[in-house]
Amino acid sequence: MIYSLQRFINFVQAFSISLSAYIVYTMVIKCNLPITLAVFISIIVSAVLAIIIDWLVLSYFEKKGTKIWQMMIASLGIYVVLQNVISMVWGDSTLSFRTWEVKVGHNIMGAYITDVQIITIVTCLALLALMWLFMEKTTIGKQVKAVSSNPNLSGILGLSKDRVIMWGVGIGTALVAVAGILIAADTDMTPTMGFNWLLYGVVALTVGGLGKIRYLVLGALILAIAQHLAAFYLDSKWMNATAYIILIVFLYFRPYGFSGKQLKKSSL
Repeated sequence: MIYSLQRFINFVQAFSISLSAYIVYTMVIKCNLPITLAVFISIIVSAVLAIIIDWLVLSYFEKKGTKIWQMMIASLGIYVVLQNVISMVWGDSTLSFRTWEVKVGHNIMGAYITDVQIITIVTCLALLALMWLFMEKTTIGKQVKAVSSNPNLSGILGLSKDRVIMWGVGIGTALVAVAGILIAADTDMTPTMGFNWLLYGVVALTVGGLGKIRYLVLGALILAIAQHLAAFYLDSKWMNATAYIILIVFLYFRPYGFSGKQLKKSSL
């Protein structure tokens, strides 16, 4: 949703992952709000803030003719600043917004899966289906596909690139916020947790490519299976290393992923 429009890794999304979890923590633990309301507020605030940052900083750089790699470095700098803001406000210690009893989990074929993990699976499948419907059936979804495919031609046809990117950043960040909340509900939160999870997303994107959604799901599944096999047969410390090894292998042998195709230029 975001990378296909901006064509660079937007590290601000790593901040959104962490921020969404901390907003829920504040709403639930400090303000005693219901968790459903806290989740809704967190998603809205994270999406709006990401749109504002993109409009004030990244869009400004783009209009100045800043190169793609420079945009990525700029987003990394913004992330570092905002991540330190989280540390200043909430501290560096591990926090949790869980108010429910922690249970062992359900035994399924010898493996234990918790209620939060079941909710995560169901939520992700539902959001995946909704995103497919959104991209295929709605006007905004079709505009996102058009601009990501050919922004110059889309502009000639009357589509506003800035408006479409705003929608893409807002919707993409809302999905990122959901991910951050679910991650924190399962494994608690730290100010820097978003960075690793963003890199996992980059690896899944690299493996799957920028083609159809099913290939992105395949990339995520390959990454998750490889990481957990490494943890089972080697050590849990190898999970991050496994992700980077997969990234290097695909960048070397198949840089466009399973569904990605190299763009060819044509002239008239």
